[in-house]
Amino acid sequence: MKALNERDIRGSFINCSKGEAKRLALPRDLAERPWENLDFLGWRDHTAHERAYLVAEGEEGPVGVALRIVPARDGFRPTLCSLCLTTHRGEGVTLMSAPKAGKAGREGNTIGLRMCSDFACSLYIRGLREPGPGGGRIVESLTVEEQAARARENLAGFLERLRS
Repeated sequence: MKALNERDIRGSFINCSKGEAKRLALPRDLAERPWENLDFLGWRDHTAHERAYLVAEGEEGPVGVALRIVPARDGFRPTLCSLCLTTHRGEGVTLMSAPKAGKAGREGNTIGLRMCSDFACSLYIRGLREPGPGGGRIVESLTVEEQAARARENLAGFLERLRS
């Protein structure tokens, strides 16, 4: 992924107002992110635990979405991330809910996605981070690049559903 700056990030959001995008808490470590190994940028809001944000590369530039973290209810059962297919126990996979873009979102319509709560999908795929105890990666015949492409495709589908 191409490194993003504050302006790129704040201007990318499709499901919140410009004012909300201007006020959201950005990650404190943008300069230290391993951009060359990321398929998207995701972070939890350090000022409000229930909020998170995600920015992915789109055909016409970065596409950002504001997310709400839905509290886990089945903490001991392993859960599978919809993007990278990594399993985690506890709160390692979280249901993220996002308001749809435009009028549908203002009317309260949302889309949900189960994903790694630490937004490290790209690092799990590349073997640069290991899931916690009780978690793991599915052994498959796809190459790392094919797995990364699938995660980007899964994310693109989610973003497209938010737009429509």
